[in-house]
Formats: sequence, C-alpha cells, structure tokens
Amino acid sequence: MRVTVELENGLLPDRFGKYAPEEYTVEGNPVRSFPFEVADVPEGARSLALAFVDWDAIPVGGFCWIHWLACNIAPDATRIPENASASGAVPCVQGSNSNWSPLAGASSNPQVTQRYSGPYPPDKTHVYTLTVYALDCELGLPEGYYLNEFRRAIRGHVLARASVELPSRA
Repeated sequence: MRVTVELENGLLPDRFGKYAPEEYTVEGNPVRSFPFEVADVPEGARSLALAFVDWDAIPVGGFCWIHWLACNIAPDATRIPENASASGAVPCVQGSNSNWSPLAGASSNPQVTQRYSGPYPPDKTHVYTLTVYALDCELGLPEGYYLNEFRRAIRGHVLARASVELPSRA
C-alpha cells in the first residue's frame, strides 16, 4: 500500500496549515484538509483509517500533537479530496484531535476538535506523519473517539499500512 500527498517546494501547501487564509480557518485553526491518494489497497480490506500526527511537537509541548483521526472510510475511496474532513465528501467517523485538551486549545467546538486541524508549528519546520491503515473490518468507534481507543480498535485488524512524512513551515 502507498499513500501520496502533493507538496509545494517540499512542504505541505500553506492553505492546509498555519498560513491558511481566514476562510479556511475556524477559531483561528486551519481546518481545510489536504488531498491525498492511496494505492494498492489489499484485497479483503473492509475499511481505511488514518492518523495524522506531529511527533516534532514533543520537545515543544510535551506530547505528540494529534491533527486528524478518521476511520470507516470505504476501501475504494483511494482519492481523498481537499477539504474532505469538513465537507463530508468522504463518509467516515472522525476522532478527536489535540485541540479538545485543556493543555492545548481547549475548544468545545466539534468543527475544531473532531475534524482535521492543520499544522501550526510554533518554532521551526515540523515533519508531520500521515499513516493510512487498511483494515479487515469497520471500527465500532463513535464520533469524537480518542487515539488510544483507535489504537486498541485496530489491533489485530491491520492488513496493510502506509505512512508519508509531510513537512510544514513555521
């Protein structure tokens, strides 16, 4: 399995992160998700799932920042369009990102906390990791689930996974 994201000059395009135009933000958070493609989904896959995280946030904030979680994506949805998280163009169940936390954004708006929240590196270019999973089932997770619940739910159900690293400028 492979996942591909188009970059500009080796970086995630600005409209998907910190330098997004105001119309692509909610409460100051970039909410327009980037498009990507998935290839070579294995036979027998019943759903796709994704996690988009920032490991470079650990030395800055003390924890890995979760930017997007989604599951129960149809396995033939191999072209995820721009703004799929907010538009609903690709049916799925979305989990909570780090903005819900009182240690972070502490927003109570599900448009901010349970959808894509774009990169916002505070100190230098961070490298974000998008991992897409092909699963042998759909997950029984509710809207707003957490990464720990996701990790437990996929255990024993991963047919394939693919990751891509996406730098975004500070």
